[in-house]
Amino acid sequence: MIPLLLNNYLFQQQARAMMEDKQMHQYPFFSRIGAFSVNLENTRNMTTSLRYALESMQRANSSLFIFPEGKIVPFSTDQPEFRGGLAWLFNKMPDIDFVPVGVYIHTIRHDKPELHINIGKPVSYTGEKGSKSEVQDILEKSLQKLLNELQLNSGFNNSEFFHWM
Repeated sequence: MIPLLLNNYLFQQQARAMMEDKQMHQYPFFSRIGAFSVNLENTRNMTTSLRYALESMQRANSSLFIFPEGKIVPFSTDQPEFRGGLAWLFNKMPDIDFVPVGVYIHTIRHDKPELHINIGKPVSYTGEKGSKSEVQDILEKSLQKLLNELQLNSGFNNSEFFHWM
């Protein structure tokens, strides 16, 4: 919900979100607010979903939120390991900004959760279409840097982080 609220209050774009089909079945209300599913266990379905994501970005003022590991996961101090679809989209959409966004939620100081958001700069790749692993590494490192800054600036180390690109 945070990416969609962030979009409503800050970005104000025609936002969509890509979500693992298992999570979509578990939380069906996401389909009513612009999310579409991807089956991570079926290559054909994955390709269809990625092509749909590519087409959805052709609309004016559009944006797409992707959980690059393929699902919503808690923060880890390790570099995130993205699924290959994000690098594929990055190579297919050279004119689109890929912006990492990190979210940190904790209840350390208050009973109600505190929300910290860090919006990074668009990720750039200067070479021609890069190999999937090169692009994936650049995207992973840019999000890891953003999350490290978010963790450092919030002053806490042991709470839940969530992130997307």
